[in-house]
Amino acid sequence: MEQKNGSSFTGFILLGFSDRPQLERVLFVVILIFYLLTLLGNTTIIALSRLDPHLHTPMYFFLSNLSFLDLCYTTSTVPQLLVYLKGADKSISFGGCVAQLFFSLGLGCTECILLGVMAFDRYAAVCRPLHYKVIMHPRLCALMASASWLIGFANSSLQTVLIFLLPLCGRNKIDHFICELPQLLKLACVDTTVIESEIFFASVIILLIPVALITFSYGQIVRAVLRIKSDAGRRKAFGTCGSHLTVVSLFYSTAIYAYLQPSNSHSQDQGKFIALVYAFITPMVNPFMYTLRNKDVMGAMKKVLCRRYDSR
Repeated sequence: MEQKNGSSFTGFILLGFSDRPQLERVLFVVILIFYLLTLLGNTTIIALSRLDPHLHTPMYFFLSNLSFLDLCYTTSTVPQLLVYLKGADKSISFGGCVAQLFFSLGLGCTECILLGVMAFDRYAAVCRPLHYKVIMHPRLCALMASASWLIGFANSSLQTVLIFLLPLCGRNKIDHFICELPQLLKLACVDTTVIESEIFFASVIILLIPVALITFSYGQIVRAVLRIKSDAGRRKAFGTCGSHLTVVSLFYSTAIYAYLQPSNSHSQDQGKFIALVYAFITPMVNPFMYTLRNKDVMGAMKKVLCRRYDSR
């Protein structure tokens, strides 16, 4: 990243909530609790999916991917944020900012695609039950999961390179608590119209194509479920799909608000609190939405706990 006076660039200052020290103390406690719950919930999902043979299905394969992704996403931002909220030093190194943007953006893009893949899995399970095992073959599941990670990080690599090639002319104060793409763009001292258009186009593809797949899948699912004569069958289908749809709604609504709206259409404080939702609340909510409303996961948890108790 070029500097106007040719001096070496050492890092950035994250302004975040530095003008509200009392809020910082509250956020430190809240985010720490959310982070611990995120670690607990997502680790539990991954462990149960591996330990219980009944959960060796495409749905739980993708759910394990989502849980691992959420663990990585929060870990790429939360430890640094907790240090920021607790201490007086609000700086982050240039390399640290690059790494944080690369991983958070890559993981966020991967989640966008993975949620679309999970919607297709639910569509195949509900609308094509007799052909489900043929459609959702383990090789296809592995291919779709791998493609989600590959596309997500390919997009992140491109956008990270583009943003850090922009000259800053000595500007290093980011009005946020993490290195986020829209805020980094504001630091540039050149016209960013072209790169903003490129980033907007990439964001539309990453966000809206999965949304279109999710909308189609759930439209077909609703039609199929309404044709089920059994009330118990309808409740089971809506219960399983409802958890996924809740997660999708929470994640996409905040992500679209943050990345597809003009930067001057909402206040900076609004943007920060929206970022708190999709960066910290959503990864914590995901595993609890799937476990508390899913008898298979609750049953697997009881089996594992009983097995451990009997072995003592």
